Formats: sequence, C-alpha cells, structure tokens
Amino acid sequence: MMNEERLKKTVRDIPDFPTKGILFRDITTLVKDPEAYGSLIATLANELRPYDIDIVIGPEARGFVVGSAVAYALRAGFVLARKPGKLPCEVKRLEYGLEYGSDCLEIHTDAIKPGARVALVDDLLATGGTARAVIELVRSMGATVEAAAFAIELSDLGGREKLDGIPVITAMTY
Repeated sequence: MMNEERLKKTVRDIPDFPTKGILFRDITTLVKDPEAYGSLIATLANELRPYDIDIVIGPEARGFVVGSAVAYALRAGFVLARKPGKLPCEVKRLEYGLEYGSDCLEIHTDAIKPGARVALVDDLLATGGTARAVIELVRSMGATVEAAAFAIELSDLGGREKLDGIPVITAMTY
C-alpha cells in the first residue's frame, strides 16, 4: 500500500475552484491511478473493519466513487446520499452549510434499517457540513454512524469537531 505522502502526490490542487479563495483537492487524478485508488480503498476499508459495518453511505458525487468501493471491500451494502430530485422513491431530506455556500441531501426512506451500523465515507472532510448532514439523516432513521472515513481531511477547517465524537479515519491530511 502507498503511504500518505505517495497518495498525496496523486492528488491535483486546483486554486480558486469552485470559488475564488478555495484550494480544491481533486481526487480524479488519484482514482485514475489503479495503484493509488486501490491503496486508498484498502486503507479506509482496513481501518473500518473493526466497526462491523452493515451499510456504507456516500454523499454525491465523489462519495459514490470512494464509498461504493469501500462498501464492496467490507462486504457491506451501499446507500447513496443524493442531491434533491435524483431519487425516485420517498426520501428524507436535510439542508446544510458548506465552506462556500449551502446544499441539500436526500436518501430513500427505506435505505437504512433501524439499528444498522453505518460508516460514512466521502472524499473530503472540510468544514463538516456534508458529513454532519449525512449523520443526521442516518440517525433520523434509527441507525448509528459507527465511524466516518475520508480520503482527505482539511484539518484547519475544523470539520472533525462537528461530528459528535464519531471516530474519524483519513488517508491524507492537509
């Protein structure tokens, strides 16, 4: 497996995206590299194994890329947290804040059973708005978020502190 420094070399930095003043950490360069992508997924899955996860939930869109692969590695189910209007059945909905605005996520009301052991998996932990929204959605369904795993954590933005003490796993920290 690749160490953190080798993984970081596969991430592309894009200044002023999506808005001026934001340094975007682009994982598309990481996921197109089979060794780096495999290493990222193995790292996150190995750290999540002790939590005995039933369901992995990933927020749109890069959370699908990381979360579904981690779910497969864990032999767990995968649930999509989508932008409004993308899911065809009855949904639970939650609006939340981002470092550069606000957004909304929805999940199917039958996606997670009460008592399920859930892992949140996404590409990035920044201010914690998206992760917090997913955690609230999961809890509203009677399930427990056992851990949250991210490809990247921007530690100076304080997102970890918004996750109510849920264990946080990261492959790379900036």
